[in-house]
Amino acid sequence: MPNDIVTVEPDSSLKTWGWISYILHLVVAVAAVLPGTQASIALLLIALVMDLVKRDDAAGTWQASHFSWRIRSVLWAGLAYLLTSWLWLLLLLPGWIAWALISLWFLYRIVKGMVRMNAGRSMEPSNVL
Repeated sequence: MPNDIVTVEPDSSLKTWGWISYILHLVVAVAAVLPGTQASIALLLIALVMDLVKRDDAAGTWQASHFSWRIRSVLWAGLAYLLTSWLWLLLLLPGWIAWALISLWFLYRIVKGMVRMNAGRSMEPSNVL
């Protein structure tokens, strides 16, 4: 029939890629928050490259918003770390406080994304608030 509507289910591997990426982000985020621990930035870069590569595959699905969410989280956190790095050079305590707040914000975004992905919900701005 010419008027039938065909819905295409997103590739189930996208959710697997999303979970792998979220877990890598989570390892880095938790390590950034816990004193005395530090995960390799390589984990974060691997997750970022995965998200950049697979983002086009998720276009048009609810999962696309999660790829964008993770990419924006990394880029904004990186920018915030970069902009506050001078505090470490001048004053140790303000630098520590700034980076702790950025790390908590990053952890919050990763956990929020994981919860919403687990529920099958997108990260669209109208759904996030």
